[in-house]
Amino acid sequence: MGNLRNASIPALFLATILHFAAAQETNPSQTAAPPNPPQPAPHLVEKEMYVPSPGATAPGLDVLEVYFNVPGRHPLAVLTHGTSDDPQVRAHLTPWGQQSQAQWFARRGYVVFVVIRQGYGRSSGKQDSTHGGCGSRGGSFQETGEASVTDLAAVMRYAATLPEVDATTIVSAGVSTGGFAQVALSADPPPGVKAAISFAGGRGGDGHEHNCDLGALIGAFGSFGKSAHKHGDLPMLWIYSQNDHWFTPAMAQKFEEAYTGSGATNQFVMAPPDGEDGHHLYAHVAAWSDTVEAFLKAHNLLPLGDLLLPEPRAPDIPMPAVLQAKDEEMWKRFLLAAPYKALVLEVSGKLWLAAGIFDQSLADEQAKDRCKKGGGDRCEVIARTPGAK
Repeated sequence: MGNLRNASIPALFLATILHFAAAQETNPSQTAAPPNPPQPAPHLVEKEMYVPSPGATAPGLDVLEVYFNVPGRHPLAVLTHGTSDDPQVRAHLTPWGQQSQAQWFARRGYVVFVVIRQGYGRSSGKQDSTHGGCGSRGGSFQETGEASVTDLAAVMRYAATLPEVDATTIVSAGVSTGGFAQVALSADPPPGVKAAISFAGGRGGDGHEHNCDLGALIGAFGSFGKSAHKHGDLPMLWIYSQNDHWFTPAMAQKFEEAYTGSGATNQFVMAPPDGEDGHHLYAHVAAWSDTVEAFLKAHNLLPLGDLLLPEPRAPDIPMPAVLQAKDEEMWKRFLLAAPYKALVLEVSGKLWLAAGIFDQSLADEQAKDRCKKGGGDRCEVIARTPGAK
């Protein structure tokens, strides 16, 4: 008999179903064998840590690992961020900001690492943008993308040492400059990478449909495409939105033409408009879930098939006395939200939440600011990240 500790989730479910069916066919006059002990329900594990990377001094890269503690080894998904034009936003990046995207992959059987690249947030080292492109003293967009890949590859190597990870199957994904990093990664994929997903990938945009050096950026896409074709054409999914103000549909089409014109292949999706700026489509998981799931399924990269692991459940913690029954859903959202987080109550009874923020003081500030921008008069923090000062 096989070792159930190393079985996949579908195998465990199938074993349970077969055991139940066999029990139904047993003659009642016979002595029934004792049933198999129930399998413990899988629960979500979320751990923040530092990972070394070439060029990064101690402590290294700030990363978040997210997975369900089910038996065996599981494929790896590596996610990474974009680059704001605001230095303060770049300095305050946290991997918890991609908690919902990480959970999407984890529920489909992946061990997920969210990577804050060098020089952003708490990650040490120089930002990839210093290697070329807009505002740099030398280098090129191509070198900038390659610098991003250095960090992604370092995290993949680290993850391969963990007992829960099967690094022979890796999916990489990123947004904006992190999406451009996926295109760079396709040029010479690290071992085990089976597919990459670029959400609104590019560099040098200003948020007003202008690029600092569009010709050079298009050239970088073409160069990466030529190398990607040489290395076997990694399956790629590119998703842009019709109302992206950083990389417009016309720009995205030129990126795709340069990439595929060099011989490479990809699946290009122009999604409908999303909110006020489709560049932020990645933040809205429901907007891309079906597209990404279909892509993964087409490349046999859904380890659980059509099964989904359960959504995380909020801990059983009573609401503060100032809240009412109508506030129960918002309270559950707060309990499930990523640290650092703050819940603010306005005198009229409205609630405002900030979560996945760099530190507690910023979480408090952002929640109050949202309350005031929403017309709040007296905005009071009533709940914070447990244990935070």
